[in-house]
Amino acid sequence: MTLATANAPATRRAPALRIGPIDLDVPVVLAPMAGITNTAFRRLCREYGAGLYVSEMITSRALVERNAITMRLIQHHESETPRSIQLYGVDPATIAEAVRIIVAEDRADHIDLNFGCPVPKVTRKGGGAALPWKIGLFADIVDRAVTAAGDVPLTVKMRKGINRDHLTFLDAGRAAEDAGAAAVALHARTASEYYSGHADWSAIGELKQAVTSIPVLGNGDIWSADDAVRMMSETGCDGVVVGRGCLGRPWLFGELADALGPGTARSPKVDATLQFVARAFRRHAQLLVEFFEDEDRGCKDIRKHVAWYFKGYPVGGELRAALARASSLQEIDDLLGTLGDAPYPGIGAEGQRGRAGSPKRTALPEGWLDSRDIGADTGDMMRGAEIENSGG
Repeated sequence: MTLATANAPATRRAPALRIGPIDLDVPVVLAPMAGITNTAFRRLCREYGAGLYVSEMITSRALVERNAITMRLIQHHESETPRSIQLYGVDPATIAEAVRIIVAEDRADHIDLNFGCPVPKVTRKGGGAALPWKIGLFADIVDRAVTAAGDVPLTVKMRKGINRDHLTFLDAGRAAEDAGAAAVALHARTASEYYSGHADWSAIGELKQAVTSIPVLGNGDIWSADDAVRMMSETGCDGVVVGRGCLGRPWLFGELADALGPGTARSPKVDATLQFVARAFRRHAQLLVEFFEDEDRGCKDIRKHVAWYFKGYPVGGELRAALARASSLQEIDDLLGTLGDAPYPGIGAEGQRGRAGSPKRTALPEGWLDSRDIGADTGDMMRGAEIENSGG
């Protein structure tokens, strides 16, 4: 039985998604994921499907300072079109300057701003998912970034809010629209929910009703092409943003192209046998070696992907552990060579991937929720946060 037959997703002929001047045959975006969506992974996903593939989150201050690691992270392979970079920051001037550098040096065709990160080291300084609570600051950042971007489309990715008592997504969505953003994307969880529970797709529908002149994209709990079809049907959103669902399964973008794209974008059906997965894993390792220009480092980086690729497959713990210790492509080849083949395991390989965590109180600056305005002391603290997060 093929993977496509096993999943049997419904098909929905969606119109091409337009983000500024960029036309996408398939309304699908790869979500930025730290340590994951580097050039190697983006190239691999693109080989299977179509859409917009966004870089890891880049710190605006680090880019302005031309930090060596950051400058490497914003590089794209010649095969990547359109090129996309996501920026994080809290200071309007710094973010605007980072955008100007990207545009002036022709480093991207699309820029996304991160207002969705729930990680404590980001939110405790007022960044990520915490920032839209200060709606004036949020609007100023987007407005100045859009101006700096010029003809390069700039989009916004955000969460529902800090917690259920402090929701920001509707105000932020309308503010981004008014500031000239080319699209808004909503991860339908609050920062306090982290990745736990189920994404609240109804919030995506609410945002779609509130923001009417630019595309609204939905994010959260898309584990299969069928999930993407269902999200678009239930919420009316214009496209989907896929994050953890493609971990260890880059061919998901082929399934999404088959389910959501026009005939020209549709990909061949995938039969994800064990040998198919092994070849994808090996290809990923090779691309990582090319990206890092270092075989040992590339092979170390693929280690975190082992459990994701072989989820549900009859691969013993000893072999998985050995793959997670491999330090050369030859060693990986030797280990993969011991595998037999097995059919797609169905439900065992599907569903949630990556750590969900549990709800937790969001780390915030002292007094952050007392007002939606920025005071002088808070502004100084946030500018310091740009420096502390410098380094990519």
